[in-house]
Amino acid sequence: MHTLEIKNLYVKIEGREILKGINLTIKSGEVHVLMGPNGVGKSTLSHVIMGNPNYEVTKGKILLDGEDITHMAVEERAKKGLFLSFQTPPEIEGLTTADFLKASVSLKEGEKFRLLSFARQVEVYMQKLGIQKEFLNRSFNDGFSGGEKKKMEILSMYLLQPTIAILDEIDAGLDIDSLKTIGEHICSYKEQQQAGLLFITHYKRLLDYIRPNFVHVLVDGEIKKTGDATLVEFIEKNGYEKFKKA
Repeated sequence: MHTLEIKNLYVKIEGREILKGINLTIKSGEVHVLMGPNGVGKSTLSHVIMGNPNYEVTKGKILLDGEDITHMAVEERAKKGLFLSFQTPPEIEGLTTADFLKASVSLKEGEKFRLLSFARQVEVYMQKLGIQKEFLNRSFNDGFSGGEKKKMEILSMYLLQPTIAILDEIDAGLDIDSLKTIGEHICSYKEQQQAGLLFITHYKRLLDYIRPNFVHVLVDGEIKKTGDATLVEFIEKNGYEKFKKA
């Protein structure tokens, strides 16, 4: 059993307070959804959990399996099982997809890394995701469509095998077919690895594939409400005004 605990977390960027006392616990096998209006701190929370140094934690703690990782480097968090898929995946011209994936996995696995095993896994997962082999020789995400970039994020997740995965608007910009592929593979990964998942999203469409255990509403840097999947339906019908007044 793996557990990510966020305790009374306050965060600033450039002197402005963004998060104001966040409390959240994610355990193995659980699916959490974080929703809220634009600009309220959803992506900030994901970056802080992953260790982005541009954000200042002024109060509170982040614990992974009981260990304080609040000020731990990004790569150390990744080695311990945290993963973040980007809302807008970066394009890296000149670095092939194959080299990017190899570097990421070898950094996490260290001396346990085996090139042959890695190559086999890449082939299997690319086939599952419907990614053509030619993508391995192209610059990472350079010229990829939105759906192709998101599939690369899922491919990275498969290869890195995180115990806690944060998916920041993984559904953004996807057509129906890509959404179905991404949703089914996230669900498959969660079941196989019993990973804890945190989805950041504005819509319920991805949740048609993965039913959440908990839904959290973030407004003005605070979690105003926590409920089950029915809370998503309420938000779709009524918006966030009720929570802004809470």
